[in-house]
This record gives sequence, C-alpha cells and structure tokens, in this order.
Amino acid sequence: MDIYRVGLQGRCPHCRTTVVFAPIGKYNETAIQIAKKSFQLSNTACPACWDLISSLTIHENVESESGKTETKLQGKFLLWPRQAARPDPEEVPQHIAADYKEAALVLNLSPKASAALSRRCLQNVLIEAEGVKSKSLARQIDEVMPKLPSYIAESVDAIRNIGNFAAHPMKDTATGQIVDVEPGEAEWNLDVLDLLFDFYYVQPALIKQKRDALNAKLQAVKKPPVK
Repeated sequence: MDIYRVGLQGRCPHCRTTVVFAPIGKYNETAIQIAKKSFQLSNTACPACWDLISSLTIHENVESESGKTETKLQGKFLLWPRQAARPDPEEVPQHIAADYKEAALVLNLSPKASAALSRRCLQNVLIEAEGVKSKSLARQIDEVMPKLPSYIAESVDAIRNIGNFAAHPMKDTATGQIVDVEPGEAEWNLDVLDLLFDFYYVQPALIKQKRDALNAKLQAVKKPPVK
C-alpha cells in the first residue's frame, strides 16, 4: 500500500492521479502510544480531486536478539476510501471482472486473498484471450511473453520475480491458493491486469468501433470497406 502523508508523492486512491499530497489543516498527523505500540493517523488531500485520504500506520517496539529495542512496522491500513479505486472496463468478460473486483476490494484487508484472486484472474485472461496451453502460471507467462508489447511483457514477467514462484510453488500450480505474499505483490498483480485488460479487451473494442464508423462512411459513398 502507498504511504499517504503530506508532502509525499503517490497515487491518489480516489482518482488514481500521481500527486504530491496536500495538507488539510491541523489534523494532518495524530500519534498515539499504547504500551509498546504506536499508532499514527495520517490525513491528507489529493490536489487533483481534493478528496480526503486517511491512513493508519502501526509500529511496535520489539527486543532484538542483541537486547536492543527496535521499532518494526506492524501494518499500514487505508481507512478512507475503504479501498483504492480501480478501473473496471465494461469490455472485460463478467466472470473475469468479478475476480478482479473482489481482488481490488480486499487488497488492503487481506493482500494474500487479493493476490490469490488476481493470480487466478490473470490465468483466466491468458487462457481465454491468448489460448495458452501450459498448466502452470509461470509457463503460461513464458508462452505469452513473445506476443506482448515489451512494456507489458516486462510487467507480466515481473509477477514471477515478485511472487517468488520458486519458493512458493503453490502460486504457480494452484493460483487460487492463499499463501504468503511478497511486499507489493498483490497490488502489482492488479496493475498488470489493468495493462492486460486494456490490451486484450479495451483497445480491440475501440479499434472495432472506429473501423465500423469508418466503414459506415465508406458505404455511404459506395466505397469498399476496410478489413
């Protein structure tokens, strides 16, 4: 999850614009210490859409093996909005979009569940849109890599590196299995799906729409249509 604090750069969870987050007043930062845990509430605003963003960061003081006290991050939570906005193109098949929507919905609540859903969603996209034949996700990615533009291929290939399939083979062979995830893995999976949705569903539909409009004009002047 991005860190949403005044003065930091990040992507707004409301409008998805990359901005430097703006102050909202005297309640930008509130910190509370309870026993060994510290809770920091951060409030900021997006200067693009001017909507409120509230997030909570939790740290805990733990004693290391050397006897020193160290502060460790326990969790980061997006309080408002409840989940970051995600594009939902109408061209995406309903059963694929359903997994994507649920993966986005639980991203901040359970990255493990989100990653499991997005891996299954990715596998369905590769099977249905590209017709890959391999059984494992890693080999399906190998099949599709030469057919994708380089910027998408590199992003798809990074799923294996971030997910560390070698250490977690269940991610490769049983994509819907809930297993531990690497930092940023769940969100990266959704970002890659955004790219694939645009490539496989949105752009072809847009091109067809433009071609149909052109053919209608050609037909009106009795010229042959474009194929």
